[in-house]
Amino acid sequence: MPVLTEQEWKRHLASREFSSLYIIYGEEKYLLKRAAQQLISRTGGDSFPEFNRNEFGSEASVQAIADAAEALPFFAEHKCVSVTDFNLEEKASSEQEKLWELLENLPETTTLVFWYPTLQFDGKKSAKWRNFLKKGETLGCVLECRQRDASDLKKLLIREAEKSGCSLSRENAALILEYAGADLKNLLNEMAKLCAYQKEGEISRKLIEELVPKTTETTVFLMTNALVAGNYQRAYELLGQLFYQNEEPIAILGALSSAYVDLYRVRCALESGLSAQAPAEYGDYKGKEFRLRNAEKNGRRMSLVAIKESLHLILEADLRLKGSRFDPRIVLEELIAKLLLAANRVEKEEERR
Repeated sequence: MPVLTEQEWKRHLASREFSSLYIIYGEEKYLLKRAAQQLISRTGGDSFPEFNRNEFGSEASVQAIADAAEALPFFAEHKCVSVTDFNLEEKASSEQEKLWELLENLPETTTLVFWYPTLQFDGKKSAKWRNFLKKGETLGCVLECRQRDASDLKKLLIREAEKSGCSLSRENAALILEYAGADLKNLLNEMAKLCAYQKEGEISRKLIEELVPKTTETTVFLMTNALVAGNYQRAYELLGQLFYQNEEPIAILGALSSAYVDLYRVRCALESGLSAQAPAEYGDYKGKEFRLRNAEKNGRRMSLVAIKESLHLILEADLRLKGSRFDPRIVLEELIAKLLLAANRVEKEEERR
């Protein structure tokens, strides 16, 4: 059976014509976990779950999985054996051969489910994972839970608002995405909170600003906006907010580095006659398109020389954070000052030329 789409998966569960093997993986962990739990519940049944639902973690041996899969269900017609985050890359070739043999000889009374709530792998780049998925397609079913794009997520937020008797504009749906990120579980939680507070009527921008916490990445991008605009007070205010939230200094610097890399990529694209969205062809911007829009706005206000100088300063700060005993807060506060000065200095030098 080929890889199932989300709609095909719903129909497949409703049919109750289950396969002996399932592989459930992908980027969207919320949907992945829900799909796996639905499958395990339906194939394991309610009779003697302690016997008919066997659960294994990533450390399980193939032999232990095989022993459970080959055992008959206890006073039931069917049983389910589930394995989370089984990492093929960490298994010896002998273990892989045992696994292939097990998959090809699964009893009809057992459903074996491999699902990946935390482990992420690329089925195209690794031969081991590619063979594993091929076995899944040939001998059972594969469900890939892909991360939804920004357009789908905005529609979902609007539908969630309508279900609760509220309304949400596309513009404000985009704002929620920008602040909360593309994680589906987090977005649904934020929508439930907004709808509970609003009760009915339109969810306003003001309410979103007040109730939706900004991710580290979003806060850092707002800080980048302030730096580009020369607004030192706002930049330090946002840095203070990140420290108040106990964000790791390395994570803050990493997000700041990403923002300036976006600036560099977009500026290079624009100077090459391409659109600001061109970097999406080789960068990870799925569900994060706002980063390129933000970089386009800021990139037109900074020269390529200024952006390069800023990246050099960020690298220096990174080396100081990782290789010295300097107070991380002081390192980042100094970096903010240097970024402001560098942008101002380089721009003035270019004006004189």
